[in-house]
Formats: sequence, C-alpha cells, structure tokens
Amino acid sequence: MGKYSIRIKPTAVKEIEAIPSKADRQKIIERIQALADDPRPPGCKKLTGREQYRVRQGWYRIVYAVNDQEITVFVVKVGHRKDVYK
Repeated sequence: MGKYSIRIKPTAVKEIEAIPSKADRQKIIERIQALADDPRPPGCKKLTGREQYRVRQGWYRIVYAVNDQEITVFVVKVGHRKDVYK
C-alpha cells in the first residue's frame, strides 16, 4: 500500500487550532500524520450512513474520508467527542 497524501479541510484546521491544550493539539497532528501510512488503523470505525471514518485521540475525534483511487485522506472534522458528530 502506498503512502497516502493528507488533505485537511480549512474548518478542521481552525478546529485543531481552537483546542486549548498544546499537548492535545500535537497528539492530534501526529495521529493525522499517521493516517498517511495506514488510513484504516486498528481502532478506526466507519461512520454509519457516511463514507467516513473516525479515530480517537484522547477526548477528541478525527473524522475523515479515504479515497483509495487518488490515494488521499481528507480530514473533515476534528472536535471533542461530545459534539463532533453534530
């Protein structure tokens, strides 16, 4: 499997920047970068009714879509687990 390119939606970038803890932001960024090597890592879940997946990073969730034809991971949303799916 080739290395996937990562694209992040501009609103997701703002959501990452809005996270108060610098340590949490860094862990989320590392987790997103790891998706380039394995877009469907152990622990990821496919979201019901959507062609998207989510991975957990502490209290936060990273919602993303995978395009296998273009070898791209597109991060759609990053947020706290209580309101990321709204």
